[in-house]
Amino acid sequence: MNDVISLLKPRILSSFNALKRGNRKNNWSRIFMFGTLGIVFWIGTFIIFYRVLSYFQSVQDFGDILAIKLLSMIIITFFVLLLFSNIINCLAHLYLSQDLSLLHSLPVSSKDTFLSRWIISTFDSSWMIVAFSLPVFLSYGLIYKSTADYYIIFFIAMIFMCVIASALSGFFVLFGAKILPAGRIRTILIIFGVFMVIILILVLRLTRPEQLVNPDSFASVVLYLNSLQTPNSPFLPTTWVIDAIVAALHKKSNTYLLNTSLTVTFALMLIFLNSITSQKLYFDGFSKSQTTPRRLFAPLKYKGFNWENSLNFLPRESKAFAVKEIRTFFRDSSQWPQLFLMAALIVIYIYNFSVLPVNNMPIKTIYLQNIFSFLNIGLVAFVLSAIAARFVFPAVSIEGEAFWIVMAAPVKIKNFLWIKFFLYCIPLILLAEVLVVSSNFLLRVSSFMMILSIITVFFLVPAIVGLATGLGAVYADFKSENPANTVTSFGGLLFMIISFALIAAVIILEAGPVYNIFMADFQGYSLSIIQKIWVISSFGLAFFLCLLATFYPVHIGKNHLIVK
Repeated sequence: MNDVISLLKPRILSSFNALKRGNRKNNWSRIFMFGTLGIVFWIGTFIIFYRVLSYFQSVQDFGDILAIKLLSMIIITFFVLLLFSNIINCLAHLYLSQDLSLLHSLPVSSKDTFLSRWIISTFDSSWMIVAFSLPVFLSYGLIYKSTADYYIIFFIAMIFMCVIASALSGFFVLFGAKILPAGRIRTILIIFGVFMVIILILVLRLTRPEQLVNPDSFASVVLYLNSLQTPNSPFLPTTWVIDAIVAALHKKSNTYLLNTSLTVTFALMLIFLNSITSQKLYFDGFSKSQTTPRRLFAPLKYKGFNWENSLNFLPRESKAFAVKEIRTFFRDSSQWPQLFLMAALIVIYIYNFSVLPVNNMPIKTIYLQNIFSFLNIGLVAFVLSAIAARFVFPAVSIEGEAFWIVMAAPVKIKNFLWIKFFLYCIPLILLAEVLVVSSNFLLRVSSFMMILSIITVFFLVPAIVGLATGLGAVYADFKSENPANTVTSFGGLLFMIISFALIAAVIILEAGPVYNIFMADFQGYSLSIIQKIWVISSFGLAFFLCLLATFYPVHIGKNHLIVK
């Protein structure tokens, strides 16, 4: 254990050093922003579950069943998420980290190296689920008026459920890396996971939950909820965790002690088996991972067609950077699952509008259609912000430690950033316009709302991409092993907040004028001079905000990279 503790010390000390005064990453703005958002999310989750459980308790003879079934589904969902997250993190920490060559050169056994990296992986994969499960289980404790025993049992059961998920993932990774290179396993697992998410979303969407607004379906909903089943085999660790927490809620000490003991002892046994297995398999798998092919998909070729010729209109230096950017994007196999998931979400997004029960609403359809169309502008912009956060914001960081080549190249940093801007802006504008036009077509909106949606989105998307490009340059992290993780950094969070604020400002500025124009057209009267001035000034200010968000962040990012 001394060797394991010594290997963990760098991670522990770096965490404490990050909290010291004067550290670059330790400033009040970051702490305040992350802390505020975490507290708001925590409180919001607590309020939602507290109100839902309070409603369940008001349902006679049926509320407790619903509450327990909801609890069991939450535990099952957490466990599945933990399994998948631990597999990805175990692969990264055990086989793909850059410091592993140094670790394996130390006079330390492969078992101790495995255990130290496994502990770090377990913590990284589990802390967020444990932290954000607290409001859920606190609401259960308050509704059921539980004693301190419940909170102790819940904490122990959750911690060791995380350990069980991580230990099972460790087995999978050890045996998988023995058969296949670690990098290929991660790519396959990511793609498999994305397809599972797509299937789950499709299943949930095809159940057509919008039918619940029909009072005739309420009886069937009760029957459906009553028939919900979760895996409850006595041999599953999730069953022990669920039974322990439920028994603690109902103050059955013998039951929760038995199930908690089963959970703890099973977790300890898995840790022991992992340590033994790692002695035989870990180093061989690590050796095989050093020859991992980086691409899963080979480039497509068709009769000598060269897509690079389509960029001949660019100056020679700019074309070289554009070709590099496109090749880098498609060579990174981790981008493919994101594209698959995005395509599935787009299909579901459009499908949602085709099944909206507009004709069943007690409001005139023409009002509802145009309200949906106007709100759809903001919704599309929010979707594009999430996509930009995933693809555009890390675009500068993805250069990595080879960024010095960019600095030494005969291309201005301003041109470098604008190349990235246009390579992402053009497809995102096309995507946004397809979403807006197709959804408005399904809603059968007026010509005015169709034109307004197209023009607003046309200016909003470059503003969002400009924000992502500029802030991605200001908060670039060239030393990160996975640049996609910059999305969850302070800069990524700041981008999302500013982006959402911009979208909200544009929607608010347009809301009043749009309502006046719509009502004037509907009721057949003309706008007054004051109303026309208001319309022009509101749309002009919205246009100015979009232009400012498009150009100014890129300018700031350019200056930051030059100084850096």
